[in-house]
Amino acid sequence: MAGEATRCIGDEAETSESASVPLVALNYSVRRRLALFLNPRAPVAADWATLAEELGYEYLEIKHFEAQGDPTRHLLDDWQARSPGGATVGRLLDLLRLLGRQDILTDLGPSIDENCKRYLQKKQEEESERPVQVPAVDSSFPRTSEMQGITTQDDPLGRSPELFDAFICYCQNDIPFVQEMIQELEQAEHKLKLCVFDRDVLPGTCVWSITSELIERRCRKMVVVISDDYLDSEECDFQTKFALSLSPGARLKRLIPVKCKTMKKDFPSILRFITVCDYTNPATQKWFWTRLARSLLLP
Repeated sequence: MAGEATRCIGDEAETSESASVPLVALNYSVRRRLALFLNPRAPVAADWATLAEELGYEYLEIKHFEAQGDPTRHLLDDWQARSPGGATVGRLLDLLRLLGRQDILTDLGPSIDENCKRYLQKKQEEESERPVQVPAVDSSFPRTSEMQGITTQDDPLGRSPELFDAFICYCQNDIPFVQEMIQELEQAEHKLKLCVFDRDVLPGTCVWSITSELIERRCRKMVVVISDDYLDSEECDFQTKFALSLSPGARLKRLIPVKCKTMKKDFPSILRFITVCDYTNPATQKWFWTRLARSLLLP
């Protein structure tokens, strides 16, 4: 059970599964709350800099984080990108306990538990829907009946699944921008094929299963449309973290963040280490669609 796999924050005991839950499982609100605890420099309590030292960061690296507006977020993002296999929730909790920050464990314990449960439940659902891989079968083809006929142009028998250049991750309030993206990238000179959920996906199947299938097997890349509304979307949060898990540190250049509106909230920390395509900058807007299209055309 997922609940048995997660750590009881106040206890020393934990299972191997909870220790291996990747840091990407922690959502935006938990990271923000953690930063509120660790950002202030105080002589009586271990802060983000002490945590950075325990993680093996050198003096100049710590000074670089110190110059950022939110050093805790930058530290967690860098750790996650630098050590995707070692940056786990269990490791973070061990360090907080070692540093004597029981106040953080007490305050954030229930939220961290819930984040881990959700992550493990989603992984279990994906595994239960995925049959054993047969080497002779091309992995680009759907292997279960549930994944056959999920988009408007799919072969109902699954013999020729519809493929796309990019999956578009967006929230409902940003649909006007997505429609402009369709106009510029599909119908203009670039002739790209985008996967837009509301337009291309047929109703009636588990949204998490479909999304995972499309991002991992049907789309070469993913465009994340960033706005204040994006930060409040659970669907966008899942899609972004799933895509990042397929390409830790963005080494495969699979994920492209696009800032579509001026934001009042902070840019999502989990994407800060990836180069952004900024539609809000009037000085560079005339190059925006060409840059985005060429990024999507890269192998």
